[in-house]
Amino acid sequence: MSFARLVSAAVLAAGAFVAGPASAAEFRPFDRAAFTAAQAQGKPILVEVAAWWCPVCHSQEGTVKRTVAASDYDKLVVFKINYDRQKDEWKSFGVDKQGTLIGFHGTHEVGRIRFRTDKTEIANLLATTVHQG
Repeated sequence: MSFARLVSAAVLAAGAFVAGPASAAEFRPFDRAAFTAAQAQGKPILVEVAAWWCPVCHSQEGTVKRTVAASDYDKLVVFKINYDRQKDEWKSFGVDKQGTLIGFHGTHEVGRIRFRTDKTEIANLLATTVHQG
């Protein structure tokens, strides 16, 4: 293999690694109307309250993205609330700290995790959220 092809292959492989896994779930910025509509449709929903500067939030987000890459999560909608800009929204969920994950199935809250990064705990919340219905 020529040096140019070897470099091209390495760059492509690095790009695939950086991009991360494809997701079966839908990711959206939090919007009250869209959230209410998803609840009315009985969808499994994860509300993720996160700050860009929060290492716990980044860890949670990585675990969520890896977990929901499976086809079991193709109905899941993940709404991300910006902790710094959407204070009224996260307060309306009874949240007092960034790094909070809340699972809903339709209008029913099925569980929440507050400022924890345990991969198994997050995976269990996601599974419960999707399979509750």
